[in-house]
Amino acid sequence: MITLTDTATTKVADLIAAEGEEGLALRVAVRPGGCSGFSYEMFFDSEFNDDDKVQEYGDVRLVCDEASAGMLEGATLDYTESIQETGFKINNPNAQRTCGCGSSFS
Repeated sequence: MITLTDTATTKVADLIAAEGEEGLALRVAVRPGGCSGFSYEMFFDSEFNDDDKVQEYGDVRLVCDEASAGMLEGATLDYTESIQETGFKINNPNAQRTCGCGSSFS
């Protein structure tokens, strides 16, 4: 399953706290679509399925459905904040190619 860096964990914790809702987790999923075949999806979720994979990073829970977890095995979610780039980025060694916008892969 995907791993969160310390920087991403801190940012996710801040965003969850700002939501003000108990029991939220970060759900990361892989969906069909995008210009390369698959795209990443990230959102806060409080509903979980029995086959979800759950990983905890301090106070942050990361949740993936079983199919997405397999496609994200060995991947890392990082957060960057700079003049040139701000946001979350997934480094996925399973991606054979990515699109120019960086939001889809195959």
